[in-house]
Amino acid sequence: MSKQFNISPLSRVSKIGLGLLSSLVFIVGCDTQNAQQYEATATTNITWRVNYSNDPTENKRGRYEKFDSVSLVNRNGEKPERGVVQDDKGLWWAQVPPKPSVDEIEAAKKRPYEKIGKPELLRTIDYRVTFQQDGQTVNLPTNYAVYRQVAKAYPNQTPLKFTLGINNGSVEKAEPIQ
Repeated sequence: MSKQFNISPLSRVSKIGLGLLSSLVFIVGCDTQNAQQYEATATTNITWRVNYSNDPTENKRGRYEKFDSVSLVNRNGEKPERGVVQDDKGLWWAQVPPKPSVDEIEAAKKRPYEKIGKPELLRTIDYRVTFQQDGQTVNLPTNYAVYRQVAKAYPNQTPLKFTLGINNGSVEKAEPIQ
């Protein structure tokens, strides 16, 4: 006995929409740019934050209050002056800022019914690539893989081909030019 599957009109519309969207992405961006001079940065950030919620045990988000923060710019894979700890990806981090005091945490409470969560460290990384495009200096967001490729190519100034993202608003890939 064979089974027949009925594809609903909504499903067909979804598939058509997905096809159009992928075509639109192809049309809109993903140019390439060759570069002889470039720089990659990875800004590591460490921030103390505390969650204030109606009931922290309910896993409701509440609101986060940020306290002391520190940032460190990693440039082309080289150790920054204030680099203290290197992680498993080769990125350097600054010394952890002082933990907020109980007084600071209590002072940030906005409503009497808010429950105060435990102080936690938030670690974030912002990757960027800078290069020349049509005579202009361009600084675009990127990812770890591109940062590492640039860091490896930088000492010898190996020319790179950058694959740009949608509307040329990011760098998605970096490859050495042979």
